Amino acid sequence: MSVILVRMPTDHPVLPARPVVDLSAPRTPALAPTALLLVAVLLVAANLRPVVTSLGSVLDVVRGSLHTTSAWASVLTALPGLCFGLAGFLAPPLARRLGLARAIGLAMALLTAGALVRVLDGPSVVLGGTLVACAGIAVCNVLMPVVVKESYPHRIGLVTGLYTAVLQFAAAAGSVLTPPVAAAAGGWRPALGQWGLLAAVGTLGWVVATRHGGSRPVVAPDTGPRRSLLRSPLAWAVTGFFGFQSMFAYEMMGWAPQVLMSAGVSRGEAGAMAAVISVLGVPMSLILGPIAARQRSQSGWLVGLSLVGATGVVGLLVAPGAAPWLWSVCAGLGMGVFAIAVALIPLRTRTSADTRALSTMSQGIGYLFAAIGPLAVGLLHGATGNWTAALVVMLAGIAVQIVFGFFAGRPSYV
Repeated sequence: MSVILVRMPTDHPVLPARPVVDLSAPRTPALAPTALLLVAVLLVAANLRPVVTSLGSVLDVVRGSLHTTSAWASVLTALPGLCFGLAGFLAPPLARRLGLARAIGLAMALLTAGALVRVLDGPSVVLGGTLVACAGIAVCNVLMPVVVKESYPHRIGLVTGLYTAVLQFAAAAGSVLTPPVAAAAGGWRPALGQWGLLAAVGTLGWVVATRHGGSRPVVAPDTGPRRSLLRSPLAWAVTGFFGFQSMFAYEMMGWAPQVLMSAGVSRGEAGAMAAVISVLGVPMSLILGPIAARQRSQSGWLVGLSLVGATGVVGLLVAPGAAPWLWSVCAGLGMGVFAIAVALIPLRTRTSADTRALSTMSQGIGYLFAAIGPLAVGLLHGATGNWTAALVVMLAGIAVQIVFGFFAGRPSYV
């Protein structure tokens, strides 16, 4: 039996059409939107950043303990973005083969194993464990927007806001809790290892929720013949924006504590400022994310928040020690575009299949490109002995981010 679908013009959003079965979706049904599933989604979100942000606040301690070079540290800070890009392309075939629930469960297991293993030995094990953990995060990064699209199609803004709020709060916790735990426990290994225990809890929560949560058919609005998103200017705009905002985020998460400490800020205070940079994403996700998602266009939000982030970088460049808390707040507000960047993926698509494709493209290519940022920052700092060139590169990236954000935020579908 075949179904003929009519494609509507995509210049402007259209009213939702009659629901039909999405024949291009995987055979496995959508997860039922139970309260237990929502808790599990938030548990997964709580584990997608601490493995990364916890490193930034003790990176110099890890380097000193392992007697490594600045080049090694640059590779380590670039690994998350690089791995998110490469491993993210494996998410769709993995989900097709195993189903969404099992694919995300396997990814969480990898995240747990990598986070625990990386604290057991020397430089190569730290790199290898971080690589494995980030591979698990990459799969979750791509597949969680699909869970939101399929299971909460009428509450995309709200659920995405909760998801990104928990993600940002956990990112802040990774920055602020790691240094005191390292001091109390006598080293960086237990301080980083604690995040592996949190990942184990998240893995268990996901398995329990999806095993007992049931399922429901996948539905999607009427749509027409699919085309490759590689030929869609809008898909490239979303991908470009996602990549550059990720680049800025990982530059700040990986190097902001070191930039602040070089300006005379104490280690503890630098960790707290790095936490502020991340934790500001919580109210941004809970309040601005859903509000922006309900607007006809998100361009103004993306451009405005990006300019605020640029203000923070200019402050760090011109007068880092004059008002470090202000610069941190501005940078954190600028990173608040992440909530809207995630929401753009389901907002710019009509079906679950298109959501998977755009999620894979924007996060796979975006994160892969974003890996260049923290690597360049570390190498420029090592070559020049200061942060001037690195911060100028950050500003240039934000400028390009603004251009992509303007086009990605306009109301249309891929």
